[in-house]
Amino acid sequence: MIELRKITEDNFNECIKLEPKEEQKRFVAPNIRSLAEAYVALSNNDCIPMTYAIYNDDIMVGFIMLAYNEDEDHEEENVYWVCRLMIDKRHQGNGYGKEAMIKAIEVIRTFPYGKASKVSLSYEPENEGAKRLYASLGFIETGIIEDDEMVANLIL
Repeated sequence: MIELRKITEDNFNECIKLEPKEEQKRFVAPNIRSLAEAYVALSNNDCIPMTYAIYNDDIMVGFIMLAYNEDEDHEEENVYWVCRLMIDKRHQGNGYGKEAMIKAIEVIRTFPYGKASKVSLSYEPENEGAKRLYASLGFIETGIIEDDEMVANLIL
């Protein structure tokens, strides 16, 4: 059974050792970079990062990073983001990515840092696996390309 556990001092080293398959490395940043980005974002009050290790029972199989962006100027809307999702190369093909996304959406629907009307994410347009996964969960492409990635939303 898939469970999301916060990244802590106890599981940090194991998390940064996880890697996708070689051909997937162009689609996802290394976990150490994601954790550094979370620290920088938090330090600069850019967003509230939410970093989790993905466990199947007690085995770490992946990493997911979410974030809450509050629109302080009230010009747009508050939004939760799925910033990263990666399943270690040794654990792919078992449905863990989809299960982890379902768990992440469950966490988001508790509105841990504030209300939001949608969940957003982005992926490289040629990443067909990501496109299929996110579409199967109800994410709809917006047609907006941001940093060379397709943005998709799930309305909460």
